[in-house]
Amino acid sequence: MNNAQMSARVGLFFLLGLALIWVTFESLNGNVLDSDKSYELTARFASIKELKAGDEVRMAGVGIGMVKETRLNGRFAEALLQVKSEIEVPENSVATIAMAGLLGSNYVSLTLGSDDAPALSAGAVIRSEDTPDLNTVVSQIGEVGRKVEQALSQFTGAMGAGDSNEGLMGKINAMVDDNRSKLDTITSNLEIVTTRLRDGEGTLGKLLSDDTGYTELIAAIEEIRGAAEEAKTFMASAQGLVADVKSGQGTLGQLIYDGKAGEDIRLTAQNLRELSAKLNNGEGTLGRLINDDSLFIEAQNAVKKVNRAVDGMADQGPITAVGVAANSLF
Repeated sequence: MNNAQMSARVGLFFLLGLALIWVTFESLNGNVLDSDKSYELTARFASIKELKAGDEVRMAGVGIGMVKETRLNGRFAEALLQVKSEIEVPENSVATIAMAGLLGSNYVSLTLGSDDAPALSAGAVIRSEDTPDLNTVVSQIGEVGRKVEQALSQFTGAMGAGDSNEGLMGKINAMVDDNRSKLDTITSNLEIVTTRLRDGEGTLGKLLSDDTGYTELIAAIEEIRGAAEEAKTFMASAQGLVADVKSGQGTLGQLIYDGKAGEDIRLTAQNLRELSAKLNNGEGTLGRLINDDSLFIEAQNAVKKVNRAVDGMADQGPITAVGVAANSLF
């Protein structure tokens, strides 16, 4: 190898080294913001997880800054966010730590907030919420898996395993073995019943296979429906009658709600009581006729005298008959 080739190779490697140094420098300074072109916000979390300086700050998925520093502040972990000066972050925005992917790095995600909310000033503390990371999710999934496994173990133990007579399945098998003859009898009876139903025997079989029974059943239902309609009409009429009575219409309504008619009925009842009292006490002609026996006896005597007078007139002439009648009566 001559000196010219050696010099060319050395020069090429030197240029490649300079290019690599420039790319590395640009990569390391790509996330660096000038202090005069950005402002700082503080986000507090219970844990910043794998967040580190240089990670992105995004709002609605768009990069607006970077994480300048992570630190502990008492019972909190703080992330110092460096945001571009032209970006305004509303006061009601919320900061969370999100993952760029299952194997990607974390970044700080900011919500858009509302349009009418004022912007946060430099150095302010932004609202934040803690979200579960991949390790927490995996741990929770593992816990759920353990609980499912325990539940399945308990279920398997309750159902019984293998040929053991313990557990639910063992008890069911034992019960079936003890009642096998009864089960066979029940099965045979069910076969007989289904056969009769299929052949249209019995009341239920006729209902299932005979159209006449179905027609009669529908007719009976229609009659019941008609009776229900008539009952509904009767109830409506009864309600109308009750309404008329309540409004004082008709004789019954006037008797119930008309004060004058009620007073007349009361006076009539009082008069009847007084009349019956007089009759019981023998007052008046009718009372004496009812209670005095002498009037009845006198009436009987008068009737007897009339009978004797009639008998005497039958045997005498006209003039003599008058005299006989006078003598009989007086």
